[in-house]
Amino acid sequence: MNHKVFVDIDGAPATAPNKLAKPDWLKVRLPTGESYQRVKKLMDDNDLHTVCESAACPNRGECWSAGTATFMILGNVCTRSCGFCNVITGKPTELDLDEPSRVAAAVAKLSLKYAVITSVNRDELKDGGASVWADTIMQSRALSPETKIEVLIPDFCGNWQSLQTVIDARPDVLNHNIETVPRLYLTVRPQGKYERSLELLARAKAAGLTTKSGIMLGLGETDDEVLAVMRDWRKSQVDLVTIGQYMQPTLEHLPVERFVHPDRFKYFEEQGLAMGFANVFSGPLVRSSYHAEEQAAKI
Repeated sequence: MNHKVFVDIDGAPATAPNKLAKPDWLKVRLPTGESYQRVKKLMDDNDLHTVCESAACPNRGECWSAGTATFMILGNVCTRSCGFCNVITGKPTELDLDEPSRVAAAVAKLSLKYAVITSVNRDELKDGGASVWADTIMQSRALSPETKIEVLIPDFCGNWQSLQTVIDARPDVLNHNIETVPRLYLTVRPQGKYERSLELLARAKAAGLTTKSGIMLGLGETDDEVLAVMRDWRKSQVDLVTIGQYMQPTLEHLPVERFVHPDRFKYFEEQGLAMGFANVFSGPLVRSSYHAEEQAAKI
């Protein structure tokens, strides 16, 4: 007899003080299977990082079993200290200039039709790592010319020349997440700036790219504040939107203030489509790169 094993999607112990009890819809299957092991081995053998592992994504089992993964470039140590993120914060090591070729080789090896690439923040670099971003995109295209490429980029501290370097590499979709409502930025995303992120998205759209952004719910925002962010996205002409449930990775991270019911996520989806977004992917387990190919197909 086969038994399905389910686990909580965060790492904090269930007995943590003041920790909200998780609803049934926030259970996921343990990652298993031949395809999952193949992707894991490929990443390990090529010394590559994925946001799937570094950010403790709840959908890792599903995506890896389907032969997909989100590559994370510029190492796995981030210069920022966002209150929600499980990626290591600290002083990064030297820049790995061979990383773009290894990512490109992995994209080709997996025969990906759609590749998603993200990165840590490298604020100590003059260009924020933009040159490595561009090199990764171009080398991946050279080896896999039919593969669509979506990038989830940092804000480069508002260095618009760095953004232009990425734009000039012409990714198929440029994603930059707002993450939360402006009132919570100092707590959730202290080194980020809400208006700067909106300007980045507007500049990318003005350059002719398909743009995308996302937000997490459950950090203390109100529904009205979420709708206000969505209206700001429309002003910046964002095409695609993701809305998901925040989960506390460890007890050192921000606590979950509320678990949003799936019906409420459906409400935000309906509101977003009425506002004119090409697609709104909204649900408790939705993350930036989850089913990204399916969402981009709406354009």
